[in-house]
Amino acid sequence: MRQTRLHLCRTAAALACLAALPAVQAQSSVTIYGRLNESVEWQKAGGDTVTRLQNNSSRIGFKGTEDLGGGLKAGFQLEHGFSPDTGAANAVFWGRQSEVNLGGDFGLVRVGNFFSEAYFATADYISMHNHDTGTSSDALYAYVSDDTNKVAYRTPSFGGATFEIARTLGEGAKEPTYDLAANYGNGPLQLGAGYTKTDDSKQLAVRALYEFGAFVLGGYVQRDENNFAPGSRTNVRLSGMYAFGSSEIHVNVGRAGKNGAVADSEASQFTLAYNYKLSKRTKVYTFYTRLDDGDAGLYGGDFSSVAFGIRHNF
Repeated sequence: MRQTRLHLCRTAAALACLAALPAVQAQSSVTIYGRLNESVEWQKAGGDTVTRLQNNSSRIGFKGTEDLGGGLKAGFQLEHGFSPDTGAANAVFWGRQSEVNLGGDFGLVRVGNFFSEAYFATADYISMHNHDTGTSSDALYAYVSDDTNKVAYRTPSFGGATFEIARTLGEGAKEPTYDLAANYGNGPLQLGAGYTKTDDSKQLAVRALYEFGAFVLGGYVQRDENNFAPGSRTNVRLSGMYAFGSSEIHVNVGRAGKNGAVADSEASQFTLAYNYKLSKRTKVYTFYTRLDDGDAGLYGGDFSSVAFGIRHNF
């Protein structure tokens, strides 16, 4: 009789656990995602030409959330970059992103390693044709941020506006980075701003993007100091997209002014691209990009490329 009662108790406990399991699982989720983006390119750098298979920021990532109740959620995100053409991993395995966060009605607190929100609010936001990756990425934007050992807070939305403030912990070895970002959306109009300071380097940029019908127009203006060279400069970029059916035509033009007292430090960049969406996750594309660097060579020298690529998200 004792063994029968014990068996019944164990069975009841097991059934209770199984009954509770779906509720526990419903409170948590983990997603595996990624992007493979490769292009065949005919590149010219200075007087040298090469045919190359070009990786365009391919990555694999894991992200998840856990509902803690009362509107509180814990989350994480891990993202690793690699080169599909060789299979080689980036030098730092989770170098693209590795963070844990806690969110609720109060906003979101983030801790770890992640890209500058000032950059996402400005330069990245208008880089539409290939997500600011590869050889057609924005060569003129001053990326001032150090992204490691970072603590950040993002506000909830206030009438379409959100704000984020971040600070890296130098941990005694280096100067901290301060990163501020603001985003605002109202229908077809999207606005953003970002400020970053690391040691004596700093940048301030503002961005606007407007959608009307099949057209999208965007641009940013950046003023930075002591990044590419001692002194200040102004950097301007305009981008446009026309979408029809599964096709997109993109134009992207940037111009960097003279950097302080550095002679012949002006530069310009131009990209013309065509994208064709095979599905919601897969597209093929082609582009021509050209960087005309000044004699000072602050941006790596003159460069151009003709590319044919494929991008697949999963």
